[in-house]
Order: sequence, then C-alpha cells, then structure tokens
Amino acid sequence: MQIAAVPGEPAPEVRKRPKDRKAQLALAAAEMFCDRGYHGVSLDEIATAVGISGPAIYRHFPNKYALLVFATRQLTDNVLAATELTDLDDLLATMSRLAVQGRRVAGLYQWEWRYLDAEHRDEFRGDLEILVRRLGVPLLDLRPSMTKDDAEALVRAVLSVFGSLGTHRAVIAKGRGEAALHRMAWAVLREEPPTPAPVPAGEIEEQALRVGARREILLAEAIKLFHRYGYHAVGVEEIGRAAGINASSVYRYFPGKSDLLAAAFYRASERVAEATAVALTGAENDEDALRRMAQSYVDLTFERSALVSVYLAENNNLPDADRHELRKVQRLHVEEWVRLLVRLRPELPVAEARVVVHAALNVVTDLSRWVRFDRRTGMDKHLVRLAIAILQA
Repeated sequence: MQIAAVPGEPAPEVRKRPKDRKAQLALAAAEMFCDRGYHGVSLDEIATAVGISGPAIYRHFPNKYALLVFATRQLTDNVLAATELTDLDDLLATMSRLAVQGRRVAGLYQWEWRYLDAEHRDEFRGDLEILVRRLGVPLLDLRPSMTKDDAEALVRAVLSVFGSLGTHRAVIAKGRGEAALHRMAWAVLREEPPTPAPVPAGEIEEQALRVGARREILLAEAIKLFHRYGYHAVGVEEIGRAAGINASSVYRYFPGKSDLLAAAFYRASERVAEATAVALTGAENDEDALRRMAQSYVDLTFERSALVSVYLAENNNLPDADRHELRKVQRLHVEEWVRLLVRLRPELPVAEARVVVHAALNVVTDLSRWVRFDRRTGMDKHLVRLAIAILQA
C-alpha cells in the first residue's frame, strides 16, 4: 500500500531498509559481545544499537547464536579476503592494519568463539588454519631450515601479537599502533621457533590448587569449573557438588556465583602482585628486572593455569563495581611493566610501551593455552625468550 501525498504538502519520506543491514547487525553484535560478553548482550540491545526495533532483528537472524556465527564468519572472511598475498612483509603490514581497524571485534578471535558449538568451532579453526598456512609458506621460504611445525609455532605467536590489541583499552594513534604491531611481528618471526616438544599420549593432568578451609575449597572448585566450562555453563549446584556440599551451603560463604567469580579475580590479582614483587626484589638492574618479570609471569601462568585463564576470559561477567575496581588493579600491574620498559627504552613513547607490554603478556597466555599449560612441552622456556624479544622490538 502506498501512502498518498496530501495536496499542498511535500510527499512523505519513504525509509528504505539498508542493503547491508545484516552486516550492520553483525558488527554491532560483535562489538557488544567483545565489550560485555556473549551472555551479557540481548537481541533488543543489538537492535537498538543499529536503530531498529527488537522484532525487526528476526528478519535477519532467528536468534542471538545465529548472530554470533555470522559475526565470526564475517571476521574470518574479511581477514582471509585481505590476506591473499605472497610477500611476507605485505602480509604483516595488512594484518597490522586489520588488527587496528578491527580492534573492537578482536575478542571474537580471543575468547568469544568458545561459545560456538562443535560444528561452527571446527569451521572457525579451519579458517584459522588457512591463515596460519598463508603466513607460514612465505616464512618457510625466508627461513628454509625450519620445519612446518616451527613455522606454525611462530605464526601462532604473531597472531597473538595482532590479537593483543583487542585485549586492552590503551589508547594509541592508528599509525603508531600499526607500526608497533608490524615491528613486533617481525621480532617474533626472527626468533627461534617456540615449537612444543612432544608429550606422552593421554590426558594431561590438571594442576590442583592447594586448599584448606571450606571457603577455599569452594573457590578452588569454582575456578576449575569456570576454566573448564565457562562461567555461564556452571551453576552453584555444580560448584557445591564439586566441593562436597549442597548448594544451599555455598551461600554461607558466597552470596552468589558472581561473588565467587569476583573472589577468583581478586585472588589472581594478589598472585600477580606477589609474583611481580618477588621478581623485582634483588634484581641487579632494569634489564635483569625485566627478565625476572617475564619469568615470573610465565611461571604463574603455568602454575596457576585455571586461575589465569578465568582471570583473562571472564572479565565481562564480573559485577560492575568489581569489574571497575579490578580493571584499575590490572592497569597498575601493566604500568609496572611500562615504567620498567620506558626506563630501558627511553625513546619509546609511553602509549606505545603499553601496547608492547600487552602484546608480550598476550603471547605468554595464548601459547601456554595452546599447549594446555603443560611444561613438558618446553613452552615455558620459549615464552620467556619470546616475551623479551617482543619487549625489545
């Protein structure tokens, strides 16, 4: 039905639906998923962000999960379309540009893809393998003495450098950010490959936290479950069962599940602060202090793998007050690294130093997760060396 114009008045404006509405919705969803977590965003909020009503979103997507799948595909499709290149330096420059441009959606690559089901997770991993090969082939041409496994290990470290920009909010100019990522990527590719050593077949034994009091047992079991299944997939009943008590008894120690998560974050912050203090005590000079800081962070990551993983992955699920407070604590920890790095490299702007520090820390956590935090792979020793190389790039 057409709306007739009233004589003497201008014809009513006919609003046309944008042809790229589906892509707009996917981009808005991706940014919100990365900012607040997949489970912390509703379809109505995504619809509002692009200026449509909640019901109108169903013309494009049947549910929120379909949006996550489409957004993840859009991310990988864009990256793969832009990286059909053969020159390694051109590839690194392109990836640096994409990392800066797509900073707000990089969390899909870092964490949010874990909410995909098995079929779509395999699809995502398949696209990632294509990207790894695209970088690995010219790298092997440049360094023919390496094996394919060596090249893959280095490429994964480089992808972690690019992905690191989405793990923090440190402000940096676009050009400087691209240049820093490009420089760090080359520093990684010139290093000895962090190739994991083979380990005996079978299940890798999960590290247990030493616990005593009932509250500590609950916290330890919650951390393990959050690490294994994700915060939203775990209920208070399951935490209580793992600790050997019923669900109602859990509330004697923690008002709710979110308080257990907050306690895990405060515990992780304490461990990081303790490790940093120990590393800096007795350091001979700034260079030695930086090496000791890198070693302590790698040790903490492997020794407290479940705690560190929860600390990195579940930030968006914290209560607002705790999230703001813990972000301050996290920034203070990074600033310890930044002050030390700037003293060693006075030519490095502080804003750029923050980006470099976050890249080094992200490579440690990403590659340790890749080998399932198993020291038998030798990855812990590789990571100390790689972190230093990135900090010096």
